[in-house]
Amino acid sequence: MPDEEEAFGQERVFTMKKVVGKLLVLTTAGVLITTFFLAQSREADAELEIWRFDVAEVGSRFVFDESPVFDDGMPSYGNAFVTQGYIYPEGTLNGSNGVLPNGEPEFPNLVFGEWTCRGWFIGDGAHTETGPWVVTTQFYTFGGELDGSSLVTDGYEIADVNVTGSRPITGGTGTFNTARGEAFQTLLGFNESQGVNLRFEFAVNR
Repeated sequence: MPDEEEAFGQERVFTMKKVVGKLLVLTTAGVLITTFFLAQSREADAELEIWRFDVAEVGSRFVFDESPVFDDGMPSYGNAFVTQGYIYPEGTLNGSNGVLPNGEPEFPNLVFGEWTCRGWFIGDGAHTETGPWVVTTQFYTFGGELDGSSLVTDGYEIADVNVTGSRPITGGTGTFNTARGEAFQTLLGFNESQGVNLRFEFAVNR
């Protein structure tokens, strides 16, 4: 019969083996899970598509709430708005073109979609000079070979010209009905209708 000290030693060794065994199982499971997600990530990267285009907002379609506003009548923090514009091929806009003073597209033969944006002013409202000034949901509806398809993004827009910000792609329809990924938005300037000119790059997983 093993004495009390020997029995305790044997029980301790047995307990340690059980602990080590459990750690090995957990480690193996962790490696398998990590490997799975890495494989999924590599597969997703392989299907990544890049889409680029410009948007010219029509100033007359920018409509905001009657309050809250600044003394000069411009929308302040919390003001809600909706607006629309034309989608052009990348490189069409230089910061001040794209929409005629009467709201018509400057290059009608190049327009291949409609941009619709709704949201709220944040920061210092329309007086914001740098950083986020609105938080919005944007809808991009395409014509031509993508007729009936659309993309949707959500997030902040920044007031700085020629500074790129990112927005999550939250969905789409048609050819983009399973779209996810990231969109990059750059403010190019203001066109003749006093609407914004924007450049977009979409990194789309679908």
